Amino acid sequence: MKVIIIEDEKPAARRLQRMLSRLEIDAGTMLHSVAEAIDWFSSNPHPDLIFLDIQLSDGLSFEIFDHIKTESAIIFTTAYDEYALKAFKLNSIDYLLKPIDEEELEVAVKKFRSSRQTTDNINVKELRSLLNIPGTKNYKTRFTAQVGQHLRLVEVADIACFYSENKTTYMHLYSGRNYPVEVPLEQLEEELDPEKFYRISRKCILNITAIRDIISYTNSRLEIKLDNFEEFRLIVSRERVKDFKNWLNN
Repeated sequence: MKVIIIEDEKPAARRLQRMLSRLEIDAGTMLHSVAEAIDWFSSNPHPDLIFLDIQLSDGLSFEIFDHIKTESAIIFTTAYDEYALKAFKLNSIDYLLKPIDEEELEVAVKKFRSSRQTTDNINVKELRSLLNIPGTKNYKTRFTAQVGQHLRLVEVADIACFYSENKTTYMHLYSGRNYPVEVPLEQLEEELDPEKFYRISRKCILNITAIRDIISYTNSRLEIKLDNFEEFRLIVSRERVKDFKNWLNN
């Protein structure tokens, strides 16, 4: 089965690719914009299945089908509300709500395999009007922290990293303070600007401006040094090192 991912947020695309690999599905091709997708479809055999984000960096993904015709099945990935999801259901389209849940992904793949849903069922014009999605993607700019009986607003620019420990997510500020956040790292990975934040391991997402030093570590891994962070060693897992270096050079 040939599968591709069209998703402009590279961390989200890589996460979906890893989840699919655990289902023994190789999604080797990842496209990140409407223009890139149109160019790819014009010169490559069409896949059996497309995982398609709705809003890409250069427009809505529906614009792809204004230029190409495909019989590939589509599973939409979306962060939008139930109103939009009802539109998908009416058009018999599979969808996954971000952040994507592994069990829901497996169910969607099984549904595809049994039904072989194709784009012939997609009413692109109707979906475009129902969604009414604005043209710019917004990332989180601040979080709230509980300080005693008070809530404190914390700007994203003041956060050096997010980390998970003992089943709790924390934000670590440049000042050295740590505050719990009621959001798992998987969801933060979708909500933070991927140009500024990168998930180096299952335990940590760091801010590029917080990196003080990068040191070679055992087994081809990297250790990251941040100021005022002593909770544990920040290690870039081996399978992420290459992608991490590419992120640093963006």
